[in-house]
Amino acid sequence: MTDFPSRRALDRAVAWMPVLLLAGLAALTWWLDSQVQDAGPRRDGNARHDPDLFAEDVRGVELDEAGRAVQTLAAARARHYPDDGTVEFDDPRFVMTQPDRPKFTVRADRARVSGDRERAFFEGNVRAARAAEKVADGAGPVELATEYLEVIPKRDRAVTDRPVTITEPRGIIRATGLVLDNATKTATLRSEVRGTFSPPAR
Repeated sequence: MTDFPSRRALDRAVAWMPVLLLAGLAALTWWLDSQVQDAGPRRDGNARHDPDLFAEDVRGVELDEAGRAVQTLAAARARHYPDDGTVEFDDPRFVMTQPDRPKFTVRADRARVSGDRERAFFEGNVRAARAAEKVADGAGPVELATEYLEVIPKRDRAVTDRPVTITEPRGIIRATGLVLDNATKTATLRSEVRGTFSPPAR
């Protein structure tokens, strides 16, 4: 294992992220929005941040025209807050299994969707993973791990200011702070970037 030889090598190592990772995270926020709609403002004049809807063992599945599951959301608990329209999930697990695409999963201890459905926040043991490509010479599996991740679907961005670790068959990249921008197809590691890289076997 060797240190990354250049910025170009580092850029190549993280080039998968804006297209593959952010697409899955944006789909997750769309899914969360579709599952719980805003019930409107509280009518008793009480503006406390108290939930008005609870759900246990939440599970939802979206099927394609052939009856195959393409998106699945499971959570231990869900809560809706009428004062600001937010929705919280405990132990959320999201899986995308679209035909001809690698399986994509996101899991965390908690997730929260803003009342305007503009942002989703994942906290605690956040893991976003893309399975290996099922084609010859396809890319291997990739996993992103952090403690906090904010996703902004309409801006095609995902951001964290926390330490992040990116693991793939060629090596591991660690940094503090990450910005994924799907619009510009870029991934910016903010500081303390370091890692190891194994050149392909010849």
